[in-house]
Amino acid sequence: MPAEAQTGRPRIDLSRYQLSLDGQRVKLERQPMELLIFFAHRKGQLVSREDIVERLWGNDVFVDVDRSINAAVRKIRSALKDDFSEPKFLETVVGKGYRLVGDIELVGPSSPGVETPPAAQAAASGWKGVKYGLLFAVVAALVGGGWAYWLGRSSKSPSTPSIHSIAVLPLANLSADASQEYFADGMTDELISDLAQISALRVISRTSVMKYRNTRTSVPEIGKELKVDAVVEGSVERSGGRVRVSAQLIQASTDTHLWSKSYERDLGDVIGLQDEVARAIADEIRIQLLPTERVRLTTARPVTLDAYDAYLRGLYSMNKRGQSDLEKSTVYFERAVQLDPDYALAYVGLADSYALRGSVMYMALAPRDAMPKSKSAALRALQIDSNLGEAYATLAYVEKFYDWDWAKSEEDFKRAIALKPNYPSAHLWYAGLLAALGRHNESIAESKRGVELDPLSLNANTNLGLMLYFAGKYNDAVQQFGTVLELDSDFYVAHWELGLVYEQQQMYEQALAEFEKAKKLSPGNSAMLESLGEAYALSGRRAEALQILSQLTQLSKHEVVSPYVLALLYTALGNKDKAFTSLEKAYSLRDNYLIFLNVDPAFRPLRSDARFQDLLQRIGLSKS
Repeated sequence: MPAEAQTGRPRIDLSRYQLSLDGQRVKLERQPMELLIFFAHRKGQLVSREDIVERLWGNDVFVDVDRSINAAVRKIRSALKDDFSEPKFLETVVGKGYRLVGDIELVGPSSPGVETPPAAQAAASGWKGVKYGLLFAVVAALVGGGWAYWLGRSSKSPSTPSIHSIAVLPLANLSADASQEYFADGMTDELISDLAQISALRVISRTSVMKYRNTRTSVPEIGKELKVDAVVEGSVERSGGRVRVSAQLIQASTDTHLWSKSYERDLGDVIGLQDEVARAIADEIRIQLLPTERVRLTTARPVTLDAYDAYLRGLYSMNKRGQSDLEKSTVYFERAVQLDPDYALAYVGLADSYALRGSVMYMALAPRDAMPKSKSAALRALQIDSNLGEAYATLAYVEKFYDWDWAKSEEDFKRAIALKPNYPSAHLWYAGLLAALGRHNESIAESKRGVELDPLSLNANTNLGLMLYFAGKYNDAVQQFGTVLELDSDFYVAHWELGLVYEQQQMYEQALAEFEKAKKLSPGNSAMLESLGEAYALSGRRAEALQILSQLTQLSKHEVVSPYVLALLYTALGNKDKAFTSLEKAYSLRDNYLIFLNVDPAFRPLRSDARFQDLLQRIGLSKS
């Protein structure tokens, strides 16, 4: 048995130019292989990025090497099955370079250093200056596999493949301070947001791409999982009052590097920098920008540095989605608009944070306390910038869930989608409105579009299952919730809503099992507890259902318990009068769930009652 198969130590056969791990050959391209051999010869020593440039390219080559180094390191880690956060082989020394900390066996002809690549030899033999550096980059791209790209390249390559879909992978934080992670995340979000305005391009949402932070997954695998033609990867380095962003475009199917460039600006011009990167990518992949889209990408409004910092911190907290995180996000967004009262995106963030805190998923604030504040912030954002699709989407969300203004909500959802076609929340929220109005085919289509834009999002995939449930497509809904649970078997919402489907199919044992899982995974959630009681009641276990009703009644004295949820339990118990009392309370509180009153199959026993029809008419859901 080979030694490396016994020890797990990687081996590089220099005579064959091959890497093997656990006795198996591992494919590694020339550039990362050269770099790995270089690291192996300098095991335990700090290897700076300048050392790498000198060794692999030579000092006289005018190329943008940052992205090539980052990509080579990523491929080395993937080949060695190494982890960025807990490295066994290659350690990143933030702001300095890299250090090989694991053992790599070199066999075959030995040499004191790394063989100088042919491209670097050519550069060293007299290709000097900008003119010759440019020529070298072209030759290296053709002969050496496309690894060398020149700084500031702006012309489009005639060989650039057709690209209609793209994913922006999380930008790496190269700042010396690990606490700057929020800044790198924020820059990722904003680049996605800029590209999402382009109607001719499908852009994957942040929720799905964040799975690939510090990943060992190869670019072709990522492309296949996200169903995209290309990916953008890059890094952010913040130092003092300057920020440096490097980005590269990679063809997903072949892992071919198509374009790369680095940008450095004052932090005060960071928004303009983001827009410039988005325009450069659009130009490179030859996507036709509409005149309005090009205008939006060339008219960045300056923002004060402190306000921008508070805004990014708000985004970072809001994306965590915990109760305390949402509260923090509100505080950060409030600070941002105080520091810069004309910062439109900060008002959008503020609107979203209040909408989430008042939503049925969190119930952190009563709708009457949260939704008016959300609407006010969204309107202020649109007063500053009438072309913000996100602001229209949040405004339509409030008009749907709180104002019950169906026509205005639909109008604003359509505006949001027209302005920002790649914004998944607009499609998912619009799907909910269409379902409430009984337009199920349209609802399912919009929800599917949201999943296309955010394929790995648990919420997007669960939303599709819920729309299928409201449409009465129970078998399809079961299949969809199964897809969600394959992504994350501990996602309580999928267990909960799968239980609702089983309940309608009168599969009560299966429903109870799903509700028990949801309750365990979401302790203290009153909706999970109610659904368990509802299933007990419908399956004939009335005593247990009444016990849960008593628990909910006590809980409602000191916590927010949806009266709509209580109405469901009373309906299952056959107590119509109590059910209508709870529904009237839900009406007075503008309970979010109430918009689904006419399509929620659990309320079938009440639909023939005149009180039910009267309530539908007051909400605006009556067909008469």
